[in-house]
Amino acid sequence: MKTLLVWVSGTLTAATVIIASFLIATKSSGEPTSFNSSAGPLAVKTFAQGLVNPWGLAFLPEGRVLVTERPGRMRVVSAQGALSPPLPGVPEVWAAGQGGLLDVVTDKDFAANRTIYFCYAERTSQGGRNGGRTAVARAALVDGDAPRLDAVKVIFRQDGSLSSGNHYGCRIAQAADGHLFVTLGEHFAPRDEAQNLGNHLGKIIRIAPDGSVPQGNPLIGRDGARPEIWSWGHRNPQALAFNPANGALWEIEHGPRGGDEVNIIGAGKNYGWPVIGFGIDYSGAKIHDATAKPGMEQPVKYWVPSIAPSGMAFYTAKLFPKWDGSLFAGALGGQMLVRLSLAGDKVTGEERLLQALNERIRDVRQGPDGALWLLTDNAAGRILRVTPADE
Repeated sequence: MKTLLVWVSGTLTAATVIIASFLIATKSSGEPTSFNSSAGPLAVKTFAQGLVNPWGLAFLPEGRVLVTERPGRMRVVSAQGALSPPLPGVPEVWAAGQGGLLDVVTDKDFAANRTIYFCYAERTSQGGRNGGRTAVARAALVDGDAPRLDAVKVIFRQDGSLSSGNHYGCRIAQAADGHLFVTLGEHFAPRDEAQNLGNHLGKIIRIAPDGSVPQGNPLIGRDGARPEIWSWGHRNPQALAFNPANGALWEIEHGPRGGDEVNIIGAGKNYGWPVIGFGIDYSGAKIHDATAKPGMEQPVKYWVPSIAPSGMAFYTAKLFPKWDGSLFAGALGGQMLVRLSLAGDKVTGEERLLQALNERIRDVRQGPDGALWLLTDNAAGRILRVTPADE
């Protein structure tokens, strides 16, 4: 037993606790607000609330945030945490199953061009059957007292058999040259199509900001292959980010029962789904031929059992100096924030954080203030800001 001093509703109080893997200081509301970590106690503050299944987060000037809600709404959040009304101009989305309005990013030259990119599930028909596919759009964010989207244009639509509501992927990362990388799920049922280069199912694509195919894409000129494809053999990629240490593109995808993967993405590489992997089907049946095969890439990290990772960010700020160079990922099924320590391209350790928060973490971003910003995925979703407790 050990006596600790903690803040409870603004009052310093003595509390006797059992030493455990976390330290919680509890408000009068019962909400945990402080958690132990390898970097010291963490403070978790609600920046904004009242969001329905928030999915993607992007930072705007003057301390504001742009956030998507899966039912089809996009909002600007003020520096004080106030939500704008839903922005006019968002296309109609198919908010069914796992689909809806998903990721959003600002252009690297946003200050000059006001351009944003976002992806969503689009309802369409194919062969007399209705279903969904991933679409990518660009728009101009018109700011002011009544923010809205202008000049909205769909720049990419996924080709392949339609989804009944599952596995859209839909994370966006912009490279230094302005080109966009986008993750595309394999729609769950036709999983073998992730190996078919004639469609976009289970692929990561690279497109120019206007949706055209950039020179240098690895499958340009290959018979029967879609020229947008950068890599293939993916299941349901839920996170995508560039490692600022070396510029490498990292991705995280969901496995079935086991086999969530962290991959470093190379041009023209095959990541194996469903031929190789580390999971089993939800029924318990075997899926994969093996865990490895020539010509197919291995993950740098995998989880068995699954944690359902979503959203990722490399940490390079000074607020948590002990975590410089770490990779953070949210977890939906695991309801936590995961920190992976890295040595070059190798994952050397894992730390599980905020488990007592009991929240599905959908997105993780490093903020301009050096804090970690999180989205909680539920009907009473929040934007959380994580800082050292003594900030």
